[in-house]
Amino acid sequence: MDRRTLLAGLVGFPLATPALAQSFPDRPLSMVLAFPAGGGTDVAARPLARIMEKYLGQPVVVTNRPGASGEIGFTELARARPDGYTIGFINTPTIVTIPIERPATRFRLDDFAPVLNIVDDPGAIWVLPDSPIRTVADLVAEAKRRPGQVSYGTSGIGSDDHLAVLALERATGTKFLHIPFAGGAPVRTATLSKQIDLAVTNIGEAIGDFRQGMFRPIGQMGPTRWPVMADVPTFREQGFDVVEGSMRGLAAPAGLPRPVLDRIVDAARKAVADPEWQAVATQLALPLRILGPDEYRAELVTMKTHYEQLWAVHPWRE
Repeated sequence: MDRRTLLAGLVGFPLATPALAQSFPDRPLSMVLAFPAGGGTDVAARPLARIMEKYLGQPVVVTNRPGASGEIGFTELARARPDGYTIGFINTPTIVTIPIERPATRFRLDDFAPVLNIVDDPGAIWVLPDSPIRTVADLVAEAKRRPGQVSYGTSGIGSDDHLAVLALERATGTKFLHIPFAGGAPVRTATLSKQIDLAVTNIGEAIGDFRQGMFRPIGQMGPTRWPVMADVPTFREQGFDVVEGSMRGLAAPAGLPRPVLDRIVDAARKAVADPEWQAVATQLALPLRILGPDEYRAELVTMKTHYEQLWAVHPWRE
């Protein structure tokens, strides 16, 4: 009997009774974020936690546990007691790619109970306004002129940002210089200070800087153009078949009793429908995609299979 099964049996059975499920929660909850303050996950999660408090009747305390491309925070969430008092955000693709690339990792996808996916954020490559690079073709030409020297920052090895550039390298026969960071916020800082040439981040993470004229996108990586940036063509439209992005949503440790899970799902659904959250989402230009627990899990399982197949032919290690 593994740890999850044992905990589900010891902890889940008494909580599953209607009376105890109805009393949940009776103390504050902890929301674990695997990325640093100021990044795309953090700026969405903090207002959501505050609004969820209205529907849970208890504080939701946000804790950042950045590092190792999300491994530190994801591990803390996966190993927490599955009683509903520890929840967190999980991010794709790292929630499925980290166990693929690092066999010693102390979590697997099955260690999580998906609650509600909230954001599905396309990737993009950003340059400073004075950069001569204006299109993906310009970028490829520069990479061929300076092989292995055009530097790009990402939120870590195996992140959607990293995998997107690897896909571009495969498609064009180019080689870039990868500089991994702990999250989107330090990528932003390094790009603005000209320590690196390119920021590869999700649209939702850089839309504010774009609107202030600090960043300029050369293309977005969604399958179609995102309406908020309708004048920015996709990579596919520019002749490069690169589609990447990051789903971000709530999860809990596996083994959570279904009545408690349903209580958290209900609070999360009410929070994302709340006018206060809708105003935040509009202000942050968040690309929303709401998926319930079962749909969310199905999407993650499909993604896991995809990246296992990709790893078999092109393992990403640097």
